[in-house]
Amino acid sequence: MEQNCTRQQKPSLDERQNQILESTEAFVKEKLGADATGHDWWHIHRVRMMAGRLAEEEKVDVFVVELAALLHDIQDWKFHGGDITACSKEARRWLESQAVDEEIIAQVSHIIDNLSYKGAGVHNVPSSLEGMIVQDADRLDAIGAIGIARTFAYGGRFERPLYDPDSKPTLHNSFEEYKKAKGSTINHFYEKLLLLKERMNTPSARRIAEERHAFVERFLEQFFAEWNGVR
Repeated sequence: MEQNCTRQQKPSLDERQNQILESTEAFVKEKLGADATGHDWWHIHRVRMMAGRLAEEEKVDVFVVELAALLHDIQDWKFHGGDITACSKEARRWLESQAVDEEIIAQVSHIIDNLSYKGAGVHNVPSSLEGMIVQDADRLDAIGAIGIARTFAYGGRFERPLYDPDSKPTLHNSFEEYKKAKGSTINHFYEKLLLLKERMNTPSARRIAEERHAFVERFLEQFFAEWNGVR
């Protein structure tokens, strides 16, 4: 059944802001529409919708939240030689082409630069509430059923083994260590997914994360039971 995902204009945004968001949505769809790693347009769409949901309970700049959600993976460091600034640079280039105010561009760029998970030993918390909301929305999409699906899509794309009992997870203490990780897809659950629940910034995200985290735990229990021939 076809679903209508058309974005409705929000009373808190003026006509010019809505035009910029519509143009940005089209730009991101074109750039990420063919992605098969779990970092595609629909990931962006889900993060945007979730960020909007989380923002309803907070007093934030909705325009900044939506722009950051839309552009947060436009040039992910994982696909651009590990350059953590590639995404914010591309976001800035796009926003400047849309004549967005420098103050807004700076806020969005700062959020994007401080959004990504960088390893178990690296606690990066955005400095603004807008950034915390977008980070929470992005991390919620990394757990639960969709998070599991995205993890295996990414692992397959980069030829990571499904699981290797002889290879143990590594809790990376730096971003450089994390960027070099080559372990199995199941290891990634322990190196990232299972750690995200405790790293949510907002009360709303923490509530949502509880159920999604529990689902990941149930999946792993079933996975290992099947792996060992118990079920």
